[in-house]
Amino acid sequence: MYISEVWVENFRCLGGEGNPFTLPLNPGLTALVGENDSGKTAAIDAIRYALGTRDQEWLRLTESDFYSTDGGNTRATQIHIRLRFDRLSKAERASFVEHLSYETDETEKTTTVLYLNWIASMRSNHSNARTFFPTETRSGEDGKGPILDGLARELLKATYLRPLRDAEKELASGRSSRLSQVLLQTPEITEWGESFEEVNAEAVNPVNLSVLGVGDYATYLLENREGIEKTKERLNTQYLKPLSFKNDILSSRISVSTPGSADFRLRRLLEKLELSLTEQTDSSFGNKRGLGSHNLLFMACELLLLGSDTEGLPLLLIEEPEAHIHPQRQLRLMQFLQNHLQTSQQSDNPIQALVSTHSPQLASQINLKNLVMVQGGKAFSMAPKSTMLAETDYRFLQRFLDITKANLFFARSLMIVEGDAENILLPTLARLLDRDFGAHGVSIVNVGGVGLRRYAQIFIRSDDETDSYVNVPVACLTDLDVLPNCAPEITGRVKPGEDWPNGRRWKAVKDFSPQQLIQRREEIKQKAHAQNVRTFVSDRWTLEYDLAFSGLSEEVWTASNLAQEDEKINAGEKTLDDVTHSAKERFKVLQHEHADPEILSSHVYAQFTTGTKASKAITAQYLAELLEKKFSNNEEGSAALAEKLPQYIVDAIKYVTSPTKLSRR
Repeated sequence: MYISEVWVENFRCLGGEGNPFTLPLNPGLTALVGENDSGKTAAIDAIRYALGTRDQEWLRLTESDFYSTDGGNTRATQIHIRLRFDRLSKAERASFVEHLSYETDETEKTTTVLYLNWIASMRSNHSNARTFFPTETRSGEDGKGPILDGLARELLKATYLRPLRDAEKELASGRSSRLSQVLLQTPEITEWGESFEEVNAEAVNPVNLSVLGVGDYATYLLENREGIEKTKERLNTQYLKPLSFKNDILSSRISVSTPGSADFRLRRLLEKLELSLTEQTDSSFGNKRGLGSHNLLFMACELLLLGSDTEGLPLLLIEEPEAHIHPQRQLRLMQFLQNHLQTSQQSDNPIQALVSTHSPQLASQINLKNLVMVQGGKAFSMAPKSTMLAETDYRFLQRFLDITKANLFFARSLMIVEGDAENILLPTLARLLDRDFGAHGVSIVNVGGVGLRRYAQIFIRSDDETDSYVNVPVACLTDLDVLPNCAPEITGRVKPGEDWPNGRRWKAVKDFSPQQLIQRREEIKQKAHAQNVRTFVSDRWTLEYDLAFSGLSEEVWTASNLAQEDEKINAGEKTLDDVTHSAKERFKVLQHEHADPEILSSHVYAQFTTGTKASKAITAQYLAELLEKKFSNNEEGSAALAEKLPQYIVDAIKYVTSPTKLSRR
């Protein structure tokens, strides 16, 4: 049995104004990703409130748990949380027989499901202004089925690991400790070994005793130690006997305080145990294990408990599994967790886990199909039926969606680029245009010229209704890659006067009619241009050429010259000022020789293709510095720079730093 869907109405930031929050869950692992205050914790808490947790934590409703549209002045008066359970085993169907629903799928096959509806109301007593929060839990899809009793609720409790947890404290000994609960579910604890019989105490072999037998034997030995017996004898003969009547002799007994049934004595015995990691013997690491290692131990302990318990719901809720764990350990944790959950699906007790994370490291390791992006109080599953991604796209992204790209799941706005130059230069351009990416929460993902469309498609939903759009403006910056007719000779692709080769990969303007050129631009754009995703295609050729053509030819030329001499500048063999002065002098000559902007810009771009080829990334670094000096970050400087930038860059920056059509909460 597993939860296949969570449906929420009017709980905190979720499901208000007649728009229920729906969260689909996988049988194994589902991971919630997204920025702060998007609704991840509220989604997990909705499950906790509906099911309760095994640690017996009491969850107290307050007015702030009820949805509000105006900062708390008015609130909804009822919360409704519905959980759907699928794949019930025969034993589970028997346990919940009076609560089951029967549905027919697309193939006319009847399936058995269980719905749990947790409904909370807010009521006020006007005589003393006291507010009450009565709750009830019913079955049935419409919430009108029988009330789930205490036993049914007990079987459906979840295991919850809170964020910033104190793992050492959780694993310590004490009443109802987590370790005692784990051990009580371990068959060997009760099934292996002999019980202790006091009448045969002299012949007992402790090696053959069960855990409870060892405890009872230890109790017998303690109670019968000579010091205990002598103390009891003195107490009885020297004190109690003189205080007794002839026919009513007072007599004492000293015993270990473990009365009760065998189950009770076993539980009390196990509660004395604590779980900890062995100390390291390598002195270079110190002796005591830290919080991160104990968190791994804690999670391992909980997985062991879930895998051993054959009666309760094997559901694990983890907030921020990365807490206190360094990146390499995070990778190991997520690899193990996914493999363990996948393996458990083939067992009689398959475990389901729902985790929330802010870690790009973890997000990059989780199978994309298991991710759910929570954004603005809505859930956007990355499962195949919910996105426009093909199976080949999933395979591609699973290979190449690394930690640097996984930050797209946490972005407020997103710029996807195809090279290091754009990645380096765009934040500076945005800041100089008074649209600072940091202030607007814009993340940049550099896909390195491969798969831009596939990354963008993550944000395009199969449901094309406006309310289903991911409320994240995504701008894709890409090149038109059509050379001006003069460029092939200038950039060294062909020799002067030489015919252009057949079957060449590069294209020039003369290869297209005006209509074909328009069509090429549109085809490139439409690869990722839907909903809140926009593709911005370079005005002419590629970034560096377009920057030069639009009005920054001297700056790009100077920056490329600095990039060519970068090693000598860093080694102190040349100075920055000398290289800059020399570059500007040569640019004056170049500009005098070539008045045509296409020819001039092609010569500027030739810096990257001929001679001592300049690095585009290093050029972008120097260009950013030059622009910082030339265009001060004020209104006048911003306007002057905007006039010299290619329009597609200005438009892309404006798009990701402006509010989207959908409202954000």
